[in-house]
Amino acid sequence: MANSNQSRKRARQAESRRKHNAGRRSLLRTSIKNVLKAISSGEKEDATSALQTAMPIVDKMAGKKIIHKNKAARIKSRLVRKIKLISA
Repeated sequence: MANSNQSRKRARQAESRRKHNAGRRSLLRTSIKNVLKAISSGEKEDATSALQTAMPIVDKMAGKKIIHKNKAARIKSRLVRKIKLISA
């Protein structure tokens, strides 16, 4: 348990940041799921447009250190690869 004033404040800050980051992470996951849903439907145009909306979100979350930059690159790479396989 936090005893000093400083540790109490840091605990409050950590909790508010955790809640904020949870909302951002949810937005990220939802955008990825939208792309995967469009890919599973087989519509390449829908999947491409969903990817165009998801890419900036993934980049923004990596920039804000919600996820690691390599994870962001891996997510984008996998989604692009899956979209390319639709027409094949």
